Amino acid sequence: MNALLTILFLSDTYGGHTHDLRIAEATPYPLPAGSGLLQDLGFLSFTLPEVEILMPTKKPRGAELTLEQDLANQVLHQRRLRKEGVRDLVMELCCALHNFRVRLHPWLPMI
Repeated sequence: MNALLTILFLSDTYGGHTHDLRIAEATPYPLPAGSGLLQDLGFLSFTLPEVEILMPTKKPRGAELTLEQDLANQVLHQRRLRKEGVRDLVMELCCALHNFRVRLHPWLPMI
């Protein structure tokens, strides 16, 4: 998504036991410089040039996260679009309808 909440990219889904990191590495991401990419801890080594990676803080072994780290992780979690069992076509249609709605009546940019 961009700051105007337009969905810019939706990757294909993969069945079976393919790790998300392998899918991400094999997928061309058309993100412009200055974009932010919200990803989870399964993508620790994944980066894109000139793209800010937004990722939760991993809990240290044998320790706890600080209150600030825990709250920041909760904020990131609430921003994720995650629905299990949704078929690709339904997801694509939802994204297209969302983008159509945003074009008709733009929302305020995210800060």
